[in-house]
Parts: sequence; C-alpha cells; structure tokens
Amino acid sequence: LYLLSLVLGIGGSFQYGIQVSLIASPAHVQSFVNYTWMLRYDAPVDESTNQLIWSFIVAVLSLGAWAGAIHSGSLPVTYGRKKALLINNVVAIVAALLMVFSRMAKSFEMILLGRFLYGYNVGIVHLMYLGESSPKKLRGFMTLTSSIFIGFGKVMGQIIGIKEIMGTEEMWPYLLAVSGIPAVLQFVTLLFFPEAPRYLYIDKGDTEGSKKALEWLWQEDNLKMEMDDMQKERETTQGEKAKTVKDVLTSRCVRWQLLTLAIPCAGVQFCGINALYFYAFDIFRESGVPEDQMHYLAIGIGATELITITLHTLLLAVLCRMNINASLSLQDLNSWIPYVNIGLIFCVICIYGLGPSGVSMALPADLFLQAWRPSAFVISGTINWLGMFLVGMLFGYVVEGLGQFCFLIFVAYSFFSSAFMLYFVPETKGKTMVEIMEDFNKLNYKTRVADVEETDDDYATKF
Repeated sequence: LYLLSLVLGIGGSFQYGIQVSLIASPAHVQSFVNYTWMLRYDAPVDESTNQLIWSFIVAVLSLGAWAGAIHSGSLPVTYGRKKALLINNVVAIVAALLMVFSRMAKSFEMILLGRFLYGYNVGIVHLMYLGESSPKKLRGFMTLTSSIFIGFGKVMGQIIGIKEIMGTEEMWPYLLAVSGIPAVLQFVTLLFFPEAPRYLYIDKGDTEGSKKALEWLWQEDNLKMEMDDMQKERETTQGEKAKTVKDVLTSRCVRWQLLTLAIPCAGVQFCGINALYFYAFDIFRESGVPEDQMHYLAIGIGATELITITLHTLLLAVLCRMNINASLSLQDLNSWIPYVNIGLIFCVICIYGLGPSGVSMALPADLFLQAWRPSAFVISGTINWLGMFLVGMLFGYVVEGLGQFCFLIFVAYSFFSSAFMLYFVPETKGKTMVEIMEDFNKLNYKTRVADVEETDDDYATKF
C-alpha cells in the first residue's frame, strides 16, 4: 500500500507541484516567443503581446486541469481507477514530446498545447484510487500524502530550474518536458498493481478479485472487517448508478457533505497561498535581493512548505497575513521592514503546509459513498482549478486597487472557513464510509427525524 502511494504520488500530485514551480521564470520562453514571432512576421513582438502570450502559457495549466477534473467523473467509472490513470500518463507523455520538439518546430503554440495537456494530467487526481485501496485507519493519512508530493514537486522544480542545472537557454525545452519521466515511471509500475478493491467489490461485484487485491496491497489475511464494510456500502447503493454532478449539487442527502467539500477546497486558493507565491518576487525586489538569487530564495520557500505539510492549523495563517498587511504598509519607514516581509512569507508558507494544504485533498474520498465519489472529485477539482485561475488572473488588479491591504480579503475568507470547519464539520477519523454518512445525515435532515430513519434503511436520494 505504501509503495502504491509512492507510485501514485510521483505520477500524480508531484506533477502538479513541478509544473507550478518550473514555469516561474519567464525569460527563456518569452525569448523563444519573440524569436518565433520574428521568423514569421519579420518584426519583434511588442511587449504587451509577449506578456499576454506568457500569461496564457501560465494560466492554461489551470484550464487543462479543469478539463481533467471534469473527466475525473467519467473516466474512472467507465474504465476503472487504474486504467484511467494509465490513459492519463499517455497524455503527460504526449505533452512532454510537444515541449521537446517545440523549439525544433519553432512553435510556441506547441508549448501552449503541452501546458494544457499537463494541466489535464494533473486534473485527473489519483486520490480516488488511493482512497479506495486504503483501510479506514490509514485512509486520511494516505490521501494526505498527496500534499507531500505537491511540496516535493515544487522543490524539485525550483532546484532543477536554476541555471546551474537545466535553467539555461539550451536546456529549457527539456526542463519543460521533465514531467514525462514521472509519467513513464508511473505507467510502467502501475501495470503491476491491482485495481482499487472497493471499485472491484462495489462497482463490479468482483468479490474474489477485491479480496485478492486487498491481500496484495495490505499484506494481511484477516480482511473480514473490510469486506463487511464494503458489503454494507454495496447494500446501501445497490442498483444505484454513479451520480452526476447535478445529483451532487441538488440532492439533500449530500448537502452538508457538499458544503464541507466546497468551502475548504476554495480555501486552498482563497487563503492566499498562490497569490503569496505570485507576490513573493516583488517583495524580494523591495528587499534588495538580486535577480539572480531569487530562485535560491524560492527554493527555501518550497522546502519550507514541504517540511511543514503534515500538521494542521488555520488561525496562525490568519495572524501572519494580517502581519503581512501591516508590514507592507510600513515597508517604506525603515530599511529592515522588507526583510520582515520575507520572514512572514516563510511563516505563511509554513502554516499553509501545516493546515489547508493537506486537509482538502482527503475530503472527496472521506465524505462520499462510492456512487457519489467520482462527481465529488469533479466538483472539488473545478473549485480548485477555477479558483487558481481567478487568483492568478485577478490578484494583480487586487494589488493595484487595495495596495498594502491586498491580503485582507484572504484573511476574511480564512476566518470564515475556520469557523465553518470548527462548528459544523464532524470528525471522520477512524470511521467507515457509512458511519460518516450517518453523521452527516443528522445535519442534512436535522429538522426531519423521519427522513434520517428512512435514509438509514434505504439511503434513497432525496431532493
């Protein structure tokens, strides 16, 4: 099981992390865009057009990821969890080939298409497969490994992107294509792993195949409790087809699960972490950090997130963002104030790793039964990737409009998200899927006890 989490992480969330950090420096790609423009039109590209093309190269990853998230609800249901990931690896390999040959073909459009396909690859998450292969006592921990691999990917991308390794004019196409290596590794190794046991038992009715998969993954013979748990879940969904996104959005029986999914998932973007990454280089410049040293400082930020990604808190993140707002407003008063800003950035990155970075990853696997889970991943991915796209596109205007108070909107959302999680969300640790659903039914039908009792019997969909 731990080996499976390694294989899925390297070919899954690691890819997201490395794609976020690899594209941080625009110099080589913008130079290539200008070069191809000169060849086609015998004139250099104007600055605004070059910036627009670059911005779209960065943002198209989110659009591709959104497309992948949408297909997360259909591909795993149609082809199974394992085959869906194998298909997904082929997409990443094609994207890597486009990056390698883009300079030879003198086409920056191939970079755009490659980034879109990389986004599609990271949009189809592996957590459904991992969550359905894990015992309840380890399910939360195993799904949280996704955040560890995201942090690991960011650090690796920042390290190999420095000029001493692959961040040079000659090597940048291969740098952009490096995600093809994890895709090949996952494609080859995943062939030796079984399909997700819960998918085999509940969706396919393959009791023997599910038991063999559990024995192979868990290295245990006593599987009675897990088989009984899957049997209960299968009975609750007997005859039910996989639910659509519309079902999840409109059904009363998963209303609070949906809120519990949406608010923290949006919090990953609207807690300000990606905006802080975007704004960090400006603060570095304010502090007098030379341009050629910013990448090394960025490595420190990525390493900080990776190290602190296994615990949980939100209140400190709110306090640190409020301090950032205060220090930004005071940065012209004294020469040492900008260095305080850098320290606060590291604090927020650290606390992000301690809190929302990992929690939202586990929610779709923990909160929804088998029939609802694929569509829950679609909704989770849509919220995450569209939120990232909006923050990336609009944060510059927020900075222009609010100045040193630009982070206050993130403080407000962090307070709201923290209060919601504290007062309304039941604990899921150590509980079966059916037990978690029973806890949420107390919220979904808190004014209609009869509905709860009826749902406990037949788990029918209510509107």
